[in-house]
Amino acid sequence: MATTIVAAPEQPGSAPPSPARRGGAPERSGRLAALLLSPTFAVLALVVGYPILAALRESLYRQGQGLDEEGFVVQGDRFSGLDNYLDIFTGDGAPVFWGALWNTTFFTVTTVAIETVIGMCMALIMHRAFRGRALVRASVLVPWAIPTAVSALMWRWTFQADGVANALIGREVLWTTEGLQAKFAVIIADTWKTAPFVGLLVLAGLQLIPQDVHEAARVDGCGAWQRFWRITLPLVKPVLLVAVLFRLLDALRMFDLPFVLIGADKESVQTLSMVAFDEASNLRYGSAAAYSTVLFLYVAAIAFMFVKLLGADILGDMREAKPKRRLRARRAGRRKEAAS
Repeated sequence: MATTIVAAPEQPGSAPPSPARRGGAPERSGRLAALLLSPTFAVLALVVGYPILAALRESLYRQGQGLDEEGFVVQGDRFSGLDNYLDIFTGDGAPVFWGALWNTTFFTVTTVAIETVIGMCMALIMHRAFRGRALVRASVLVPWAIPTAVSALMWRWTFQADGVANALIGREVLWTTEGLQAKFAVIIADTWKTAPFVGLLVLAGLQLIPQDVHEAARVDGCGAWQRFWRITLPLVKPVLLVAVLFRLLDALRMFDLPFVLIGADKESVQTLSMVAFDEASNLRYGSAAAYSTVLFLYVAAIAFMFVKLLGADILGDMREAKPKRRLRARRAGRRKEAAS
């Protein structure tokens, strides 16, 4: 006996939702997100956007006395266009600027590279299970928790002519005077203070790696170096890149450590932040604003290149990974329905 299947009549209100309706929910959620984030954007515009625009405007003016077109003495702010920037790059201030730019770049590359290696080693040591691990982790926080000015003052006492550093090496070195030794003093002090920061961030990444992965690698016969290079380093790479990015942005703005440790007006350790501070202290606000603007653009360019070249856009990777996971889940569900 044949069985006839009759489709149920469609109800008047059971029409499939239109594309406009389906797209309405994301639009409403987007508006709600923008509304909730608007106070944050307003605060950022007030405390970040306005100072940047004010500094950019100030960099186009010069202070002091000058002559107008009719030969009369004019005192106060005068619009000078790009003269402050031309003076920085090619004028009388060019030697100071290029020296400060070299010092800033040298300190950034050197300290970040050393701190990354030392911080990685510290994280690997703290990640291991041994007696007194909690004490070691707590003691690592001490250099990072000390204010930078206090740390610089402590190292200044260490690097005195009759200090601990000269007593250890057995010779008298004038660490806090002009020369290459002043650069070494800044590098040592900065590494001592901020390498624990990198170590703590990397330690957090190491604790997220499943232990089963290392156990499987041991069973397959992988040595310690192979496990580190092929398992630990790739899995901890996102956290390590974030730590390096934070340190890059911090080192490029270095000011208080060399200022307190070595002193002001020392060409061997003078950074762009120190030059901008010196210009502002001498009431040359236009030139100081120009230095600050150039430093801001330099930091922004370094951060942009770091994110694009080394793939440190973790949030972007997460956003791309979520739709892919959803698509794979839908395909798996369709295959399961087809198999049943």
